Amino acid sequence: MKRISILGATGSVGQNTIDLIRRAPGAYQVVALTGGHHIDQLARDAIDLGAEVAVTAHDDLLVSLREALRGSKVEAAAGKAALIEAASRPAQWVMSAIVGAAGLAPGLAALEQGATLALANKESLVTAGALMMRTARANRANILPVDSEHSAIFQALVGEDAAAVSRVIITASGGAFRDWPLERLAAATVAEASSHPNWAMGQRITIDSASMFNKAMEMIEAREFFGFTPDQIEVLIHPQSLVHALVGFCDGALMAHVGPPDMRHAIGYALNWPQRQALPVAALDLAAIGTLEFRPPDPERYPALRLAREVMQARGLSGAVFNAAKERALDHFIAGRIGFTDMNIVVEEVLTALHDAPEARNSEMTLDVVAHMDHLARKQADLVVSQRKTQG
Repeated sequence: MKRISILGATGSVGQNTIDLIRRAPGAYQVVALTGGHHIDQLARDAIDLGAEVAVTAHDDLLVSLREALRGSKVEAAAGKAALIEAASRPAQWVMSAIVGAAGLAPGLAALEQGATLALANKESLVTAGALMMRTARANRANILPVDSEHSAIFQALVGEDAAAVSRVIITASGGAFRDWPLERLAAATVAEASSHPNWAMGQRITIDSASMFNKAMEMIEAREFFGFTPDQIEVLIHPQSLVHALVGFCDGALMAHVGPPDMRHAIGYALNWPQRQALPVAALDLAAIGTLEFRPPDPERYPALRLAREVMQARGLSGAVFNAAKERALDHFIAGRIGFTDMNIVVEEVLTALHDAPEARNSEMTLDVVAHMDHLARKQADLVVSQRKTQG
């Protein structure tokens, strides 16, 4: 019986992971489930799966969690320290699906105890890729990608010589605004940006898809995880979201991973790795699909991709700055303080402002240093937004 934990159990990735676990009774022993505000869901799943501990990230919700778990044998805990303690409990496999930079410390804690880390939290590699990979090596732990694009690359590389790779192509749906006239983007609303044409995801990742910040993050993630150079990493718009990535080799061959837009495939691959197991994922009818469409992304529509290339070239702590600025810009957009296209401007101004910060140039990458740069970037993003509102 495999001991597993799910960090971010109440989100879409966490719930899809739980769906797969429920389909294999007796195969898994659940150690820890963590979540945020969805206390009732967290408690129900923890009781149903017989988890040792359920943790909410919010200290003020501990009483509610204890009440929801009353009469069960599940331990309740809350707060950042409790998340890290839960991730540190002995487990063979840990799903890292906490949203945002908050997932970094628990993910590192899981690696430090030698667990295989199924990584759906792309922010971990973007903000601290070198630290994540160093920690995995030091503890003989594995990191398995769960983003559909990186899982596709990982699978396409099985049995291949990485030195023979000439290019990788990450596909993107293009998000909610892929066919909008450019002049309409500045006035796009939060509700319009929160509707994805293909995937059922949370609000923040759906908006990131519309701005293509999610794809920018995935470009950086591909560099950090696989070691590709920036000029090897390409992005193509693929509206059907069926080809998740392609790997090109020196002989001109392209290896494509094709499958339905269902996160259970990438999750299931990581859960069962290195074997493959049957999954409740629909088989594609290629004849019915008929045509697969690809087109290059418009750099004017998606400036986030250019910013990602600059971050990949700079490396170091620039990824931490990029992610923090992106998260705060998204906060401000959702709150109605800036427009949709202003998010790119805020991120670029923060990257410029902190490019020569002594902390960014002279510091070894540690968790504390990454957290400090994250803090500086968020403060700078707030300042940029404040200045733009004053000027506007």
